[in-house]
Amino acid sequence: MPAISRRRFLSICAATGALSSLPFTSFAHTEHPLQSWKGVAMGSAASITLSHPDAQNILARATQELDRLENIFSLYRAHSTLAQLNRTGRIDTPPFELLECLGLCETVHQASNGLFDPTVQPLWQLYAESYAKGHKPKAQEIQQVLQQTGWRHVRMDPDQITFKIPAMALTLNGIAQGYVADRIASLLRKEGLTNVLINTGEFAAIGGHPEGNGWPVSIDTGTDIRKEAVILHDNALATSSPGGTFFDQDGLIGHILDPRTGMPATARQGTISVTAPKAALADALSTAMCLATDTEIAAMLQRFPTAKLV
Repeated sequence: MPAISRRRFLSICAATGALSSLPFTSFAHTEHPLQSWKGVAMGSAASITLSHPDAQNILARATQELDRLENIFSLYRAHSTLAQLNRTGRIDTPPFELLECLGLCETVHQASNGLFDPTVQPLWQLYAESYAKGHKPKAQEIQQVLQQTGWRHVRMDPDQITFKIPAMALTLNGIAQGYVADRIASLLRKEGLTNVLINTGEFAAIGGHPEGNGWPVSIDTGTDIRKEAVILHDNALATSSPGGTFFDQDGLIGHILDPRTGMPATARQGTISVTAPKAALADALSTAMCLATDTEIAAMLQRFPTAKLV
């Protein structure tokens, strides 16, 4: 396996109880008991929790939408739109969702002075393949692969997405989990739902907890240091960490790579958690902030005043 997974765990606090491993679970606290689906989406543990008399049918529709979105964004599905784009360097008549997500990538790329750059996928592959063979990539290899990266080489039009140079590839792992959470939230809002918590690896809350106040979400940093619960009410939370996943067996080389140098982010910032009205924005900002100085973080927050560093 090319990397050892030590991703941070985010969990709903005791107000909703522990989620079962069963597909649908009831929690009898409200007039309509909380219903929860739990599974896997975008390569991460996922769940949707809500209170509604038709909860199971609503959850079934939501999970169908999750599956449809995975067929666009997943790097784990060979037939996904993103996987096809990476193979061929071109997608005609791209799905609206991919165009919208890439548009947000452009916005955060500019706002972060290039720290957020989804074109680092070839670098990620180099690191993963090198450490799978038991050694780090050579400096010359890193410099060569850097020539295959650069957001400026991605061309987006309503009718086509293309790479301007060969051997490019995108990873949307720093934004797609949040974007998918936003899309599920949009679907459920259109159905008139309130008081929903969506977890696709990042969190999006519609309203608050049915029993009042917000949804309390705790962040486990993977260390003995625990952060206080973040209360979500009609907003979103995303968390990133240079030490969330490691390439090497010793747990020293983190998975977030600097698009300027090709080197892994240091653990200086530790775990970065951001709240924002949209999970995709929080997701992208938390990723970029893992590479940023305090001054650069402050500049990003000034550019997006609705986002907050937790």
